[in-house]
Amino acid sequence: MARQQWTDMIVGDRMAVDREFAQRITDSQFSRQEWGLIMTAVEFDIDHPEDDERAKLVADTSKVRQVMPEMENIQSQMNAMGGKPASKESKGIFSSLKDALGMGGSGSGIDEDRLSAAEGLAEEYADELQTRLESNGKWKRVRTAVQE
Repeated sequence: MARQQWTDMIVGDRMAVDREFAQRITDSQFSRQEWGLIMTAVEFDIDHPEDDERAKLVADTSKVRQVMPEMENIQSQMNAMGGKPASKESKGIFSSLKDALGMGGSGSGIDEDRLSAAEGLAEEYADELQTRLESNGKWKRVRTAVQE
């Protein structure tokens, strides 16, 4: 229940940070659609909410790995429509089918570099959000709500 209460408290702040962060997304390797997908998999938490010095808003990115296959689909669709070129070399049809069926040699099929970039960008977003909460005087109230 407390999680819902404190996240409800920061909805407006998240919307403001979304607007402010838009250029950072444009400059990244992710499309806005991909970023939206990443953010559906990210949850925010506050480490050490009781400690003024150590309290930190963090992005829990443990579920981002689960959306990476869908991000590959988005990227493929964008490439088919003449969007950004794929960051990987193009594969033949049989290699792509083998990978899709889990018979390729690529292991999980997840681009670990893109995963790492997504996680890093989510942490940057969390830092920006915490900075906003601190600057408008909400940070202490939010930390208190987490503790209840």
